[in-house]
Amino acid sequence: MTEQAVADARARAARTSGTVRIVGAGLLGASIGHALRAIGVDVALADASPAQLRLAIDYGAGRAARDGDRPLLVVVAVPPDVVADVVERELAAFPDAVVTDVASVKLDPLRELRRRGVDLTHYIGSHPMAGRERGGAISARADIFVGRPWVVCRDEETPASDLALVEGLALDLGATPIEMTPDEHDRAVALVSHVPQLVASLLAGRFVDAPDGSLRLAGQGVRDTTRIAASAPELWVQILGANSAPVVDVLDALSDDLRAVADALRAPEAPGARRAVADTIRRGNDGVERLPGKHGQNRRYESLVVMVDDTPGQLGRLFGELGELGVNVEDLRLEHSPGAQFGLAEISVDPTILRHAEDGLTARGWKIASLPS
Repeated sequence: MTEQAVADARARAARTSGTVRIVGAGLLGASIGHALRAIGVDVALADASPAQLRLAIDYGAGRAARDGDRPLLVVVAVPPDVVADVVERELAAFPDAVVTDVASVKLDPLRELRRRGVDLTHYIGSHPMAGRERGGAISARADIFVGRPWVVCRDEETPASDLALVEGLALDLGATPIEMTPDEHDRAVALVSHVPQLVASLLAGRFVDAPDGSLRLAGQGVRDTTRIAASAPELWVQILGANSAPVVDVLDALSDDLRAVADALRAPEAPGARRAVADTIRRGNDGVERLPGKHGQNRRYESLVVMVDDTPGQLGRLFGELGELGVNVEDLRLEHSPGAQFGLAEISVDPTILRHAEDGLTARGWKIASLPS
């Protein structure tokens, strides 16, 4: 099936129809616009920044909103500190539309809206667990929601038809709707999103004054650990401030864990010290195993590391030959050290086909750098 045929099939199955108004043409707003336009939905964009709006339109995320628009759904994709203001305005401007926001904090804006006495009958907070290190319309992509959770925060008064509209949006974009309360959401994202951002930033901050010679030793592990440290400070100040209490709870627990490891390492020969360190690493192993895999379930994969020459087309050739072997790649990590003439591709596959993949690639001339025993 061609890409166009796939797009046509998705458009026929789409649950979202009519005009969708998106307020905020940054990364999430523009990405939603791209994804909706791909299935034939009319997307009307609005943004407080004329330059940001023009950029999103130029990249094809939608058209400029017009006074005569009558959207069925309004998506508010603005920074957390203005969510309540924009949601209140959109509910008043489009009383027949369902309004949702996609901010990464849910309880704070909801409390503010309730404090103002806003009629929230047609408001549903939501949050796609998707994003990229870089923001803005220039970084937007239609596929960033595919396979990702999309939290939907309903309450007892939420009309079923409104809920179906927001969950239908998530499904049309390839995401999986998950219903949670705002408090459950904020505590969950503190653990799996907000504190990891702080940990990455704090660790990367240690590199600022590090000797150049030390940084030349950096490998893929430290790059993986600090990848999200490149995020925008302005946005994260708002996110962390709006979700401060749950974040502090996780930070306090993490601080206790760090202090316990530091105490053990201060006297590594003391009774119980080595066990304390080993238990820390082992608990991390157990935690990683609980994280959902590519398709949402907990599943173990095996890896093999393939040496890939640093020449054009080699990675494409590797994937092509894996396809010929009938090997589905569940995950991929690439490592390339500066100055090296080759890179390492760590490929995660189903354990039952690991040896088949190794034998097939070896027969085709690939060098296997390592393989689990």
